[in-house]
Amino acid sequence: MRKIPFSPPDLSQAEIDEVVKVLKSGWITTGPETKLFENKIAEYCHVNKAVCLSSQTSCAELTLRILGIGPGDEVIVPAYTYTATASIIYHVGAKPVMIDCKCGSYEMDYDKMEAAINRNTKAVIAVDLAGVICDYDRIYEAVERKKNVFNPKNELQEKFGRVFVIADGAHAFGARRHGKMCGEIADFTNFSFHAVKNMTTAEGGAAVHRLHDGIDEEDMYKQYMLLSLHGQTKDAYQKNKVAAWEYDVVDTQYKCNMPDVLAALGVAQLSRYEKILERRHELIKLYNEEFKDLPIQVLNHCDETHRSSGHLYFVRFIGKDAEYRNRFYNMMAENGIMCNVHFKPLPMLSAYSKKGFRITDFPNAYNMHKNQLTLPLNTTLSDDDAWYIISTFKQCINTLK
Repeated sequence: MRKIPFSPPDLSQAEIDEVVKVLKSGWITTGPETKLFENKIAEYCHVNKAVCLSSQTSCAELTLRILGIGPGDEVIVPAYTYTATASIIYHVGAKPVMIDCKCGSYEMDYDKMEAAINRNTKAVIAVDLAGVICDYDRIYEAVERKKNVFNPKNELQEKFGRVFVIADGAHAFGARRHGKMCGEIADFTNFSFHAVKNMTTAEGGAAVHRLHDGIDEEDMYKQYMLLSLHGQTKDAYQKNKVAAWEYDVVDTQYKCNMPDVLAALGVAQLSRYEKILERRHELIKLYNEEFKDLPIQVLNHCDETHRSSGHLYFVRFIGKDAEYRNRFYNMMAENGIMCNVHFKPLPMLSAYSKKGFRITDFPNAYNMHKNQLTLPLNTTLSDDDAWYIISTFKQCINTLK
């Protein structure tokens, strides 16, 4: 029986060669390769600076800390997301405010989001789920309309004069909307390069931000460096130079830097990334064409206004429940095809139900989750693999009633 994994990494000889080059260089932790990768990410995203760290989660948490968000503050998040979007808010001592989906959509209900903004709100974190960029025009309209209730607590917040707009771009590296890249749309964007992502460094992430008069680019970069390296004023590479050992530790901070040996994977992956995106969209187009007459709902990954990163292929079984979805998942697995479910809404998870969140308060999120399935979509798939997925999917549709 054919075996099709859900999301294996797409690694070529280019990645192997780049990693070997770094291994042979004698410098494998954070150094010149990581800085090269940061520069290439910034150029790709049309921003001035990028910071590469150990994960999207570490990037996102450090972003909140740099923005001065903490106890007494509120951060708005969608209920339909992965825990990393919300857990960082607890890490900094602030309070997450969850918003239900709009009916029939995976995105937040933006009217409810706007209504939730009050004098304690410091940020909205939108999630570019499956690689589809959110409606940031609507989000910016909301935070601009609510400027009169914004209560800044530090100089940076005063310079912005409104709630920060942050993108959880874990799925969306390379996505575009209205001619802009993910990374130059939200005020701050955090990407994931985890092993299952389109572009991977095995583990890793990057933080970027769009230009703003209130941001000193060099100072912002230095803050990320300090927070990610114990609050130390020099990293190991800087200290390894002649007469350069002297350093200070200005605060008790974290350790979440990206090493060069992982950045090497990213440098090679980024050089191939446009072809990776093209192949993902070829597969999406094929799936869409073959599934167009089936009783399912799929995401809009591409039209005249946007192109997603093509990270995940969601299907919803119209009029079906969780039992049907689970039976479908099992039947696909029995035929050697590993699917997934994205995601359990946060209130369904023990960590959040223990904090008082109830899924009954988020009916639209539950309705989107209960009959959702994610099909394999990756660039290791051959055309034969894709046709096997399509034929097996149709067979399961015809078998399960």
